[in-house]
Amino acid sequence: MRISKRLVLGAAVAAIAARRVFSSPYNLTGKSVLITGGSRGLGLALAAEFLKRGARVTLMARTGADLERAAQQLDAGDRVHTVIGDVTRQDNLERALEQVKHKSGGLDVLVNNAGLIQSGPLDNMTESDFRKIMEVNAFAPLILSRLALPELRRRSGRVLLVASVGGKVAVPHLAPYSVSKFAVTGLGQALRAEFAQHGVGVTTVCPTVMRTGSPRQAQVKGQYQKEYALFATVDNSPLISLDADVAARRMVDALIRGDAEAMIGGSAVILKYAQALAPQLTADLLALGTRFLPAATQSDQAIQGKAAETPLTRHNPIKREAERELNELDGNQDSPSP
Repeated sequence: MRISKRLVLGAAVAAIAARRVFSSPYNLTGKSVLITGGSRGLGLALAAEFLKRGARVTLMARTGADLERAAQQLDAGDRVHTVIGDVTRQDNLERALEQVKHKSGGLDVLVNNAGLIQSGPLDNMTESDFRKIMEVNAFAPLILSRLALPELRRRSGRVLLVASVGGKVAVPHLAPYSVSKFAVTGLGQALRAEFAQHGVGVTTVCPTVMRTGSPRQAQVKGQYQKEYALFATVDNSPLISLDADVAARRMVDALIRGDAEAMIGGSAVILKYAQALAPQLTADLLALGTRFLPAATQSDQAIQGKAAETPLTRHNPIKREAERELNELDGNQDSPSP
């Protein structure tokens, strides 16, 4: 009993000490930040927010043209660097870290933002869909965070994991995405506990839907136009979605505070507590709501959201503005592809 009490007391003291380390506001001035998926959407909004706080940013994405436009849009001179790479390839991740150290002198903050999203009925999702999205959304942050740990430990750095409210409550017609984001929230808890001994703080953020212009890049299955119209409309609804810059500011605030986890957006908070306090009712309501969503089709083929545009989505002014502001239009064109 005495040993158990000592162990409990020791754990409590260690927890308090760790909290004190990470509760002091983290000064971003002059810090080096690597953002995966940084060329557009939320990643671009996060880059702008870090720059406002005095940091230097390196954007990682797969497409050079997107990165070039993003750097021009940020217009921050030598405080912005870019690196082309695929987060599912470890050699690309290693190269990105080496370039950050070479160009910025080291790495202080790692932002695991890159991600995929697939929309459609579960009946149209394949095992391959689940494996692919897990590679990008869950395994890539795990591998990159571990690769970056030696440098982050040397500089008492921070890790930001972008999960989702879909990592707290499984959203109908987003099954692979929700599974991957549940994995990310668990990963965030594990990394925070393990990295604390190295003086590295880990913050996981779970945002609600955001106006990032990203539905164009989503993979859509089932009744393409209906699925995309629903997804893009909800994503750009002022009643429940957040402006990308507001979401980015709140995420960076959570990182600076040293939060273990932060729900971003009122609807995200509501869903989290609904699931925690009334899991049966929440499950029943989600099951009921699924009955009103577009039915599955015979084909499991996926298309990109931008190929499922209709007049309803193409001329949505809120959506179009987000696409233009956050580099979601191919070639920075004035209107989405038909």
